[in-house]
Amino acid sequence: MKFNPDNNWREQTRIIRSGISRSHNNETSEPIYLTSGYVYETPEEAESRFLGESEGYIYSRYGNPTVRAFELKLCEIEGCEKSIATSSGMAAVNSTFMSMLKSGDHVISSKALFGSCRYILEEILPRFGVEVSFIDGTNLKEWMKALRPETVFGFLESPSNPMLEISDISKIAEILKNSGKKLIVDNAFCTPIIQKPIELGADIVIYSATKHIDGQGRCLGGAVMGSEDYIENTLRPYTRHTGPSLSPFNAWVLHKGLETLKIRIDKHSSNALSVSNVLLSNKKIKRVIFPGLDSHPQYTLSKKQMNGPGSIITLEINGSKNDVFTFLNNLKLIEISNNLGDSKSLITHPATTTHQRLKAEDREELGINDSVVRLSVGLEDVNDIIEDLNQSLDRL
Repeated sequence: MKFNPDNNWREQTRIIRSGISRSHNNETSEPIYLTSGYVYETPEEAESRFLGESEGYIYSRYGNPTVRAFELKLCEIEGCEKSIATSSGMAAVNSTFMSMLKSGDHVISSKALFGSCRYILEEILPRFGVEVSFIDGTNLKEWMKALRPETVFGFLESPSNPMLEISDISKIAEILKNSGKKLIVDNAFCTPIIQKPIELGADIVIYSATKHIDGQGRCLGGAVMGSEDYIENTLRPYTRHTGPSLSPFNAWVLHKGLETLKIRIDKHSSNALSVSNVLLSNKKIKRVIFPGLDSHPQYTLSKKQMNGPGSIITLEINGSKNDVFTFLNNLKLIEISNNLGDSKSLITHPATTTHQRLKAEDREELGINDSVVRLSVGLEDVNDIIEDLNQSLDRL
């Protein structure tokens, strides 16, 4: 039994009620189809499915009912035509890139990226004859200047990891589309609750579902969103034959996570705004970077294209690396982890963790110095989060 949401329902209702594919048992919660393969009544039926002449599942590397339910729910929230779920966020990034590129192609990318994304663009793609131009993603003139006839797409994170730079998605999409190029946006920090890049003009959106979509540190997952033409004719052939498939169990966990995503994101954002406002007056902190503060360099843009500030705050501590480590070691509630988007508040030192692979000069250019920490504000009582930060800062 399949259940389709009413288009007149509001967003949260559609989120809860989309992507439901009940079995003949009519269960309340969606079933988990833990199977690697499927059987056919006849060899003719098998032939027809492999030829694409009839609908049905073939192999769980190609597709699975539980994974499909997650994809359908995510499409409903994102407002896109099709999606493909992957085994992790980086599997989503790599599959998107490799499905579109060939030797001789060119890519434009913002410099401000997660370390593993930079690695693919800097180290892996050039081995296959793909040239990459790194630019300031917030500078529209650099996007225009970097365009070439052989450019295939532009790529950016907004807000970026960890310095929370915000790029003008609409204007960048327009620049690229006027030259027949595509824009790919990593929207992991915002989720589709805060920002919908496709509505802003992006062609493809990528998620690490491991982060806020799961939201409780339980499993890995990723997703790629886009047009039916791109998903079915470019990405799906690549993922079918290279195998970055999401497990049915992880898909079920992520599917259930989507049901509470808006509620959690709203609370994450309000907690983070309260924390950032308190930290602004702390003399032990040199700088507080948060999209919800009017001190953010792209505050006006964030209000235009984002529905909320998100859960991530980046802090620059007044002190050395040793001082920062002392601060981290004295935290009692907030835990040290390179993950983010969790119900638990988590903090990390990007220069020695998520971005340690970058050259020192690249980190310096991006502002990721030894005094910077990235705080993922969780769902605990906000007063406990603030008290924990203050007691640790007081010891410096």
